[in-house]
Amino acid sequence: MTGPLPAPVPCVGVVCLRGDEVLLIRRGRPPRLGEWSLPGGRIEPGERTVDAALRELREETGVEAEITSLLDVIDGVFPEAERHYVLIDYAARWLSGEPVAGDDALEARFVPLDEVAALVGWDETRRVIRMAVEAAAV
Repeated sequence: MTGPLPAPVPCVGVVCLRGDEVLLIRRGRPPRLGEWSLPGGRIEPGERTVDAALRELREETGVEAEITSLLDVIDGVFPEAERHYVLIDYAARWLSGEPVAGDDALEARFVPLDEVAALVGWDETRRVIRMAVEAAAV
C-alpha cells in the first residue's frame, strides 16, 4: 500500500457461548480470509451496535442469542488488506439454533473452549473470548 488507510469502518463481533463452547466462523472474505474468527460485521447506517451484533450473528450462523455484556473496542488494522476496522465486541449467551454458515462465512460451528487456541490465529480474538468466558463465570 502506498498511502494512508481509508477511514475506519465500525463493526461488531459476538462471542456467543453455549456451555463450554464458543461459536466461531471461518472467514470467507479478507482480511484474514479462511481463518477462524467471531461472527460479526459492519454496522448499518442508523443501526444500534447491539442490534447489529444480533443481526450479524443471525446472518452468518443462523443462531439466536442474547447480549450479556460489552467486552471491548479493538482497532483491527490490516495494512495488507488496506483496511482499518473499529471492532465492538459483545459477549452473548446462546438461545437457539444450530450453526449454519451464511452471508460471508465459509463455515460456522461451536468449538470447545480448549480448542480455541489451536484454531484462532489472532491474539485479540483469543483475548476477547477469554474475557467473555471470565465474565460468564462471575
